[in-house]
Amino acid sequence: MSEQKNQNSDQKNKKALKHYAKYSAIAFQMMAIVLIGIFGGMKLDQVITKIEFPIFTVVLSILAVVFATYYSIKDFLKPPKK
Repeated sequence: MSEQKNQNSDQKNKKALKHYAKYSAIAFQMMAIVLIGIFGGMKLDQVITKIEFPIFTVVLSILAVVFATYYSIKDFLKPPKK
């Protein structure tokens, strides 16, 4: 009886770790996408000096957040693998 409880407990722990790993990976992917957008916009603003307002930083930051949100929602709605 106690052996079965240990197996159930182990399965629950493995499942919890899988979820933790999945959501951590999604968070790191979102951070990477946003940081790439921000730094890409900053570099473009440095290269194109004719515009005083940092338009590329603003636009690419917003686009990166939208894309990261879309990407994470797509991952959340994906059916789990068996």
